[in-house]
Amino acid sequence: MTIKDEIKSLLAREAMTMTEVASKIYNTDNKRAAMSSLSQKLKNETIRFREVREIADILGYDIKFEKRH
Repeated sequence: MTIKDEIKSLLAREAMTMTEVASKIYNTDNKRAAMSSLSQKLKNETIRFREVREIADILGYDIKFEKRH
């Protein structure tokens, strides 16, 4: 599953839109520009870990690394 799919899944679970999250991440009222920026980063898989952490925080999730068995 790609990061885009993971984030979309979390958005659906929390009943939030990508636009709402994007405007919070980029602290702007220009929702169109924020959404465009986030969409492009997800599409191109160039999103920064810091931004993924912010999305997780906004949605109320933690990112956890676990050792494989």
